[in-house]
Amino acid sequence: MLVLLDQTRLPAEEVELVCTDVPALVQAIRTLAVRGAPLLGIAGGYGVALAAARGYNVAEAVGLLEGARPTAVNLGYGVRRVAAAHQEAAGKGQGDAASAAAALAEARALHREDARASRRMAEYGEVLLEELLPGRGYQLLTHCNTGALVSGGEGTAFAVALRVHRKGRLRRLWVDETRPLLQGARLTAYEAARNGLAYSLLTDNAAGSLFAAGEVDAVLIGADRIAADGSVANKVGSYPLAVLAKYHHVPFIVVAPTTTVDLETPDGTSIIVEQRSGREVTELTSPQGVSVGGGGGMVVAPLGAPVYNPAFDVTPSELITAIVTEEGAISPVTGVGLAELCARSSQVTIG
Repeated sequence: MLVLLDQTRLPAEEVELVCTDVPALVQAIRTLAVRGAPLLGIAGGYGVALAAARGYNVAEAVGLLEGARPTAVNLGYGVRRVAAAHQEAAGKGQGDAASAAAALAEARALHREDARASRRMAEYGEVLLEELLPGRGYQLLTHCNTGALVSGGEGTAFAVALRVHRKGRLRRLWVDETRPLLQGARLTAYEAARNGLAYSLLTDNAAGSLFAAGEVDAVLIGADRIAADGSVANKVGSYPLAVLAKYHHVPFIVVAPTTTVDLETPDGTSIIVEQRSGREVTELTSPQGVSVGGGGGMVVAPLGAPVYNPAFDVTPSELITAIVTEEGAISPVTGVGLAELCARSSQVTIG
């Protein structure tokens, strides 16, 4: 079985969600009980290992898991990687038990690698902030959730903020609430409080006034898919922040592991953007019906109101100051630079 922290129940309660088969894990992924690009890759890998251990059809499990959320490239990466390890062991005639063990070993290796990547991204992110904003404390704005809840380690963008906090350099972490499911309010604020960060929560549409007042030194976000040209798909609301940052001459920094870079996706227009249920906008509930706004599922729009609810938007590379990965940072963001980082990453294996 696979045991997850049910993120739809945070911050009110910490509840474990037990997935005993692949359909249960797929449901957990679709309802955002488990979410965040790197963690989806890890969960998908463990899902393949679970299928192998239970004697299920691994190829069928791969298809179900890969299709659970189409925008997050890490999910497919983790699923395919663990499935390849299982297939290799099976091809050698090692038997079902040995093939399942090989799948589990690969999933665990992926988990360890992501924890290492998280540490390295935090280090490179701190160096970049010092280069861009030397000798000062930082007021950082973030969107959605990018901490330990999305990672095998301490996260992506949040890990950078946490590192500079520990160095005494974080003046304030501005946390967008991140409508419609409030991942910033429910999850990032939760993680900031647990780690003792100085933070303030704001509505998404209040960010512009912060920029205008000179209260934002840099924007740090994660990514769910980075195209070959450097375009970045992230939680909807990221693109407007990039436009604001550009206008106000504020660094806009994306922090993500190289596994989030998809060189097979040529540009931002080629990224499939997941469209989610309109109920997430018209009702004050989480994906599983848990109240997230004190409304207890209260309807906040006319019955039958048409809704546009993309889970992500795409930020073009020209609006991005830098992309930070576990292999270093690139600035300016170019396709050549991304390809070089990915080539460097492919030469490193953590056992």
